[in-house]
Amino acid sequence: MDKEEKDAGILQAVAERMESQRLPRALSMKERVDNGETLNDLDIQFLKEVLEDAHRAMPLMERHPEWQNLAASLINLYKEITDKALENEQNQSGKH
Repeated sequence: MDKEEKDAGILQAVAERMESQRLPRALSMKERVDNGETLNDLDIQFLKEVLEDAHRAMPLMERHPEWQNLAASLINLYKEITDKALENEQNQSGKH
């Protein structure tokens, strides 16, 4: 199997995982933080895994620039989630 075939298989698996698992979970988390909630330990672990996977996928994204806009959009979504969760956490700390 050459590198292009291997990359194609990896990209397909990543896309399927994103569609079936990661994006629904991220959107659920975004809805919760937009409603004033904070992240729980499982959410934080999920985000750590996403960050680790993104770091490992960087060489693949460099070889396939057609995927870079999607990757950037997802990174932005995770940043929005963490920024809002931090804001919520700070607001709750200030109330006590």
